[in-house]
Amino acid sequence: MAGGGVAALGVKTDRAAQYKGRMTLAVATTCLVAAVGGAIFGYDIGISGGVTSMDPFLEKFFPVVFHRKNSGGKNNYCKYDNQGLAAFTSSLYLAGLVASLVASPVTRNYGRKASIVCGGVSFLIGAALNVAAVNLAMLILGRIMLGVGIGFGNQAVPLYLSEMAPAHLRGGLNMMFQLATTLGIFTANLINYGTQNIKPWGWRLSLGLAAVPALLMTLGGLFLPETPNSLIERGRVEEGRRVLERIRGTADVDAEFTDMVEASELANTVEHPFRNILQPRNRPQLVMAVCMPAFQILTGINSILFYAPVLFQSMGFGGNASLYSSVLTGAVLFSSTLISIGIVDRLGRRKLLISGGIQMIVCQVIVAVILGVKFGAEKQLARSYSVAVVVVICLFVLAFGWSWGPLGWTVPSEIFPLETRSAGQSITVAVNLLFTFAIAQAFLSLLCAFKFGIFLFFAGWITVMTVFVYVFLPETKGVPIEEMVLLWRKHWFWKKVMPDMPLEDGWGAAEGHAAPASNNHKG
Repeated sequence: MAGGGVAALGVKTDRAAQYKGRMTLAVATTCLVAAVGGAIFGYDIGISGGVTSMDPFLEKFFPVVFHRKNSGGKNNYCKYDNQGLAAFTSSLYLAGLVASLVASPVTRNYGRKASIVCGGVSFLIGAALNVAAVNLAMLILGRIMLGVGIGFGNQAVPLYLSEMAPAHLRGGLNMMFQLATTLGIFTANLINYGTQNIKPWGWRLSLGLAAVPALLMTLGGLFLPETPNSLIERGRVEEGRRVLERIRGTADVDAEFTDMVEASELANTVEHPFRNILQPRNRPQLVMAVCMPAFQILTGINSILFYAPVLFQSMGFGGNASLYSSVLTGAVLFSSTLISIGIVDRLGRRKLLISGGIQMIVCQVIVAVILGVKFGAEKQLARSYSVAVVVVICLFVLAFGWSWGPLGWTVPSEIFPLETRSAGQSITVAVNLLFTFAIAQAFLSLLCAFKFGIFLFFAGWITVMTVFVYVFLPETKGVPIEEMVLLWRKHWFWKKVMPDMPLEDGWGAAEGHAAPASNNHKG
């Protein structure tokens, strides 16, 4: 289709002021159930580090690490440096990366619910394989199936939450995914703290209990309503309007419904979303879909959450103390996400990301200084300094929990137009899991090589991402999801990057200048 034809489709007018509706029980219930998908992700992040510090687990699957850990002669920073052990943690994320790309056409063609159910079923299979594992191959296969579940769940759930939520509450409701993730991490840490004393099968209980949130996600996915955006995109327009009226609590949904219909008209002209997303008019969203999830991981948070017990043991904490410290960091992360939910739709995304980034930089530098001065390859950290490290790491986790933790998912899920939304979310998830995989696989080796410098490495990246947000990210607070495309044409930088659009399209008109006819082609 010629570019002019495509340009004439899509959201043409800013109707945000005409949106009606309120927070309804239907929205609250569906968002709560859908967000359980985040609990699966969080549970796995939290459970891995605790299990990999348990002696019966190490003795069965990683005897080299077990003997090194208990020999007492190894460099403190290098006790756990083993690629097989790292593969146990990271294989899940590589599988999730591939699955998230497969999930995109499923989510677009069959709906958000279909991907949520697929994710739940895959996770159930993975949990069963892990709890029954008798060798390393079976253990890794279970992790791969868990990764498939995470790929589908992380692709569909944030989209589902963004589309169901009213525009003025979208930030807080979308953060239900991150809140559930942090609750999963906290729960996993508590379970590890309890199962470490159940020998020799406590680790099986830790891994097997992942089936609980997976079952909730599967059953919830079967009974959730589909989003009106997805129904309209797939031609079920009247059903989409009925769902919209029910979740907004009013029949006066004409403005929002019109935006959805106009967005679906453009979406249905796009046969290849991944090709379409590469076009210049989608450049800002593509950059955010790559940078936001990459930066989220490069804060170093997953390194702390994956390997908290291992990290604390490397610093000289005893086994019980290290797990207790990781429980504490999990509780802090959960609490700070609650803070973010309460303030994100009042203060906006930019303020939280920038202030959180500054606090994280300070914390990483302080930890690096303490470890560099007071902790060496062969000596233990004094108790007072150990407490100081835990306190500063908790302050770091606190800052992450109100900023990059939830917003690293929220911002990418709300910025894409309907025609590339599922593809954009797949890219977001794939990038997140790619960097998660890389950091998970490399962290123990980096810790061994960089020692305390690993914290300065992450502090440098946090500096980069804080500047990036200040310069390139416009404020998305309160902007309706189907009108988000208008926002980029008002930004000082992105309006120079995006091609001009015809006046009748409404986007060029929004900028107050006539634009020549473009030659954009359908992807």
